[in-house]
Amino acid sequence: MAIKILGTGCPSCKKLEVNVKEALKQLNREDEVIKITDISEIMGYGVMSLPALVKEDKLLVYGKVASVEEIKELLNKNV
Repeated sequence: MAIKILGTGCPSCKKLEVNVKEALKQLNREDEVIKITDISEIMGYGVMSLPALVKEDKLLVYGKVASVEEIKELLNKNV
């Protein structure tokens, strides 16, 4: 399963990536983490506020850095 982080590489985007990887580690999951930095591709998701988190083309969160606990909850809800 792929999890996408949408962002331009700003500190918030990088922090979201760290949190996603830690959440996956705590859940003992090995999902692929893909960073999407191309603005055109990001806009295709209808996201206007970054960073954003997408799983299987479903937007889970955007416009904030979700905590590790929030990410774990989102991933468990959207299995």
